[in-house]
Amino acid sequence: MRLIFMGTPTFAIPVLAGLTNISDSEVVAAYTTPDRAAGRGRKARTSPIKDYAAELGIQVKQPETFRSDEVRAELTALQPDAIIVAAYGKLLPKPVLDVPKMGCLNIHPSLLPRHRGPSPVATTILNRDGVTGVTIMLLDEGMDTGPLIAQHEFFLQGDENTDDLTKALFELGARLLVETIPKWESGEIQAENQDESLASVSRKLERSDGLVDWSLTADELERRARAFTPWPGLFTNWNESNLKLVDVSYHGVDSSKWEPGTVFQSDDPEIPAVVATSEGFLGLKTIQLEGKRPVSVKDFLNGAPEFIGSKL
Repeated sequence: MRLIFMGTPTFAIPVLAGLTNISDSEVVAAYTTPDRAAGRGRKARTSPIKDYAAELGIQVKQPETFRSDEVRAELTALQPDAIIVAAYGKLLPKPVLDVPKMGCLNIHPSLLPRHRGPSPVATTILNRDGVTGVTIMLLDEGMDTGPLIAQHEFFLQGDENTDDLTKALFELGARLLVETIPKWESGEIQAENQDESLASVSRKLERSDGLVDWSLTADELERRARAFTPWPGLFTNWNESNLKLVDVSYHGVDSSKWEPGTVFQSDDPEIPAVVATSEGFLGLKTIQLEGKRPVSVKDFLNGAPEFIGSKL
C-alpha cells in the first residue's frame, strides 16, 4: 500500500510516525507547507514535518498550491493508494481528492459532526465539553463534511489547554489511524455519512479574542486562558503596555464589592495577585509584559509594587 502524508506542525509527527509502522505499506512522500521567512533575520523556517520526514528518508514536497497541472501530475505519478491528512493547512481540490483509490483520510480533533472548522479544540474547552475525541474521515470538498470512518472518545479532566489537548488528540488519532487503515483497505469497515442535524462549526480565532473583558466571570476568563493557549493568549493592558496573562487560576470568592479589573494582593504565596471580575477573582501566577520574558507575579511585584491596586 502506497501512502502519501500531508501535514505541517509538531503535533502531526506521531501520525507520520504511525504510518511508517503499518505493515505492507510505504510512505512514498510527505507534503507540507513551504518554508517561510521568520524571526529578525528573516531566515527560512522549515516545518516540523519536513524535518521529521527528512530524518526518515521520506521525500518531501512543498507546493504552494494544487491548482498547477504540474503539481497534480507529480502527485498522481506517485500512485498513492491513500492520502493521509493531519493539520496540513491547505484545502485539497477535487482533482487531488480523486487521485487515490482509497480516498483522502483526514484526522479531525473532535467527534464530528460536532465542532467542524478551524478551531475545534479551543471550542471544546470554551464550551465546557466533558468529552471530545478524534475522527478519521473521508475528505470531500466541504469543510469537515465528509463521511466518517472511525472515531474514538477522549474524556476531559477540566484543566486542559488547547496546546496540550491538541497533542493528546493527535496522538490518539495516530493510534486509531494505524488500526483503521488496514480495515479500510480490506473493506472490513465502511464510511457513514454525517448527521447534519447534529453539526456545529467552530469559528476561526482572532487575536482580539484574547483581550480580557473584566466584566466576564473569573471562571469564563480562566477557561479562555486555557482555550487560547498557545494563541492568541489572554492579555490586558497595564501602564499603556500589553500584559499577557500566561498562567492564571479561578477563585470563586465574592467579588461584588469591587470594580472589575482591580488588582489585589493575595495571601497565597503561589498566587500573590488576583484581579476582580464580575463574579470571582482571577489569580495571576505568571505574566509577561510586552517586549519582556514571562516572569512569576512574585518577581514582577518586586520590581513593580504599584501593580497592586492598579486598574487593568
